[in-house]
Amino acid sequence: MLRLTVLLLLLANAVYFVWAQGLLLPIGFGPSQQSEPQRLGQQLRPEAIRILSTTEAARMEAPAPAAPVFVAVQPECLESEPLEESGTQPLRQALQAWPAGSWTLDAAVEPSRWIVYMGKYLTVENVNRKKAELRQIGVSFEPLTNPELELGLSLGGFASRTAANQYLERLTERGVRTAQVVQERPEVRGRVLKLPQLDDVLRARLEELQPALGGRPLRPCR
Repeated sequence: MLRLTVLLLLLANAVYFVWAQGLLLPIGFGPSQQSEPQRLGQQLRPEAIRILSTTEAARMEAPAPAAPVFVAVQPECLESEPLEESGTQPLRQALQAWPAGSWTLDAAVEPSRWIVYMGKYLTVENVNRKKAELRQIGVSFEPLTNPELELGLSLGGFASRTAANQYLERLTERGVRTAQVVQERPEVRGRVLKLPQLDDVLRARLEELQPALGGRPLRPCR
């Protein structure tokens, strides 16, 4: 029995030796390979490792810049104040280079404007003092559009003298004593330039029209 046990141990040792040496790999038995080239394929190539500076590390960690977002502006309608007929010829010439249908020159009438007016005052301090008095009694005021009436205040604008006089009577009952009705702007007949569909392309060309407009601003269409 002892002899059989010894023979079995010798046989097991022999089998392990053959297995460990990889002699049984051709038939699919043996330990995993730890020799070249498998081990070389798992190495990290230490010669390729480079220590980054603080600046380089911060640059790599910084998020990539976002792509610019372009938002197209919706087309808008702009128009001028009435222009005298005799002065529209340079404007017509400038507009010949614009696409057909992108502009019109329509006959128009700008009605006269009457205001309840206070002034003229000698200094800005006098104007500010009058504004404070009007605020105390709850009367509103607005800027003047006619520079010839400066320094002064408009307490309201109207399309007729009659309407302005009626408003002045109500203000007098509230304590306003030195106001009067004056014409801020006479009736103007002429042509109105209208740009009904002003998109990004045409908006960039507005400077072409400024000399012919004489510096007059364009405003949103009514």
